[in-house]
Amino acid sequence: MKKTSSKAKAKEKENTAAELLAAIEILGKEKNIDREVLLDAIENSLMQACKSHFGRTDNIHVFMNRDTCEYSVKAEKTVVEEVTDPMIEISPEEAKRIDPKLQLGDKAFVEIESKGFGRISTQIAKNVILQKIREEERKVLFEQYAQLEKEVVSGIIQRTGGYNNSISVNIGRCDATLPENEQVAGEVLEPTQKVKVYILDVRDTSKGPRIQVSRSHPNLVIRLFEEQVTEIQDGIVEIKGIAREAGSRTKISVWSNDPNVDAVGACIGVNSARVNAVRRELGGEHIDIIQWDENPSQLIENALNPAKVVAIAADIEEKRAIVIVPDNQLSLAIGQKGQNVRLAHRLTDFAIDIKSLTEAYELGLLDGYTSDEEEEYDEDEYEDGEYEDGEYEDGEYEDGEYEDDEYEDGEEEPAEAEDADEAEADADADEAEAEGSDED
Repeated sequence: MKKTSSKAKAKEKENTAAELLAAIEILGKEKNIDREVLLDAIENSLMQACKSHFGRTDNIHVFMNRDTCEYSVKAEKTVVEEVTDPMIEISPEEAKRIDPKLQLGDKAFVEIESKGFGRISTQIAKNVILQKIREEERKVLFEQYAQLEKEVVSGIIQRTGGYNNSISVNIGRCDATLPENEQVAGEVLEPTQKVKVYILDVRDTSKGPRIQVSRSHPNLVIRLFEEQVTEIQDGIVEIKGIAREAGSRTKISVWSNDPNVDAVGACIGVNSARVNAVRRELGGEHIDIIQWDENPSQLIENALNPAKVVAIAADIEEKRAIVIVPDNQLSLAIGQKGQNVRLAHRLTDFAIDIKSLTEAYELGLLDGYTSDEEEEYDEDEYEDGEYEDGEYEDGEYEDGEYEDDEYEDGEEEPAEAEDADEAEADADADEAEAEGSDED
């Protein structure tokens, strides 16, 4: 009978261990929690249950097979002639039942049946396990999203109009907060709408990771281009700088490490496919892609695109530049409400002062300077009739305007003057010859 009871008890333990092992495997996969952490939590829960039941755990030991999840709880007791404290002492007769070899003074490990724990002790053990699972789940979530800090993730709008007009965005296993100052002015986001967001900050709290995201950060544009442009992923093309006014316009400067690869063209893509994909994620925001140049003057000229530049004077030490543009390009260079020059300033880190060509001449900024812009004339610049007949009259240059002494000795006179003098001398000779004939 006792033998049958022992077999049944062993079978029950084996079944319990198998169920526990299956539960740990499922929980580990669902919560992404390490198996060893869960086993430690079970051991700790059994110790807490013993403390609640017996009032002490200094002589309690939990033995667990990490492969099969079979466990046992045992109390360490000393074999003594007369037992005064049953919690830590055991009589020789009882010790012999455990191990016939035990003698006085030896240590005996007496198994404790966990089923004998009361309801309170059992609840305590359960709470210990659940608390450890929650802590580990928060830790795993924090580590997962901490690695995504400063990266772009896809999210779904959950709620709008939260505290301080914040928006809740679900980004997978937890929700993030999109504060008002990180939203794009004028952009309307609706629940269930899919958006790309830039993870600004991830903090660990007692209630789980607190994640703050942004839709207006310049790095959102950079990360979106990195997703779209394979040349950037391969390190061939680099984004050197960016200036953004979220929801309106962005300027980025790019550079290619390979002379055979056009950095601007790579970012734009065939039929503008790549840049348009980025623009769609940003709600149609305008994007200017310019060629980066180590020459500050050339970089400033590129940054002011689409305006044409006549001349640039850049002071590298003072980080200041004077830019001269044609009169009809002044408003284009400055941009609406100064946006173009403002973004160019942020992109180049130069304070830019824009002057029109007329103003530059008035200020003497172009003294002795000739620009190709000045030599370009429109086809209709000189219209028919602009110079009327008679503008230059026959008498405009009167006889004697150029005196004989205009050309000094040793200076070559015009060929027409020499021919006239020779003709006059021949005429005088012919006249003298005719007079001599008459006298005869």
